[in-house]
Amino acid sequence: MSDSVKDRILEIIAEQAVLEPSDISLDQSLEDLGIDSMGLVEAIFSIEESFDIQVPFNANEPEKSDFDISSVGAVVAAVEKLVADRAA
Repeated sequence: MSDSVKDRILEIIAEQAVLEPSDISLDQSLEDLGIDSMGLVEAIFSIEESFDIQVPFNANEPEKSDFDISSVGAVVAAVEKLVADRAA
């Protein structure tokens, strides 16, 4: 897991949750952190902008997405994969 990717995602999620990045663990869900659907969409936009990637996520049908948002760690892993795919 790339620390720079993980750290940036923790910053983005912390901003949405109004927490410090150090208060977030990788096994927490976004729901656990109090991030609602609007906060999730804003986080996705920030992630796309920060890493110059397109996240395959449909806010209207999040359960049909290929982008795993089940936990902070899952988001980090999914973004790392997208970043690696873009670089390939």
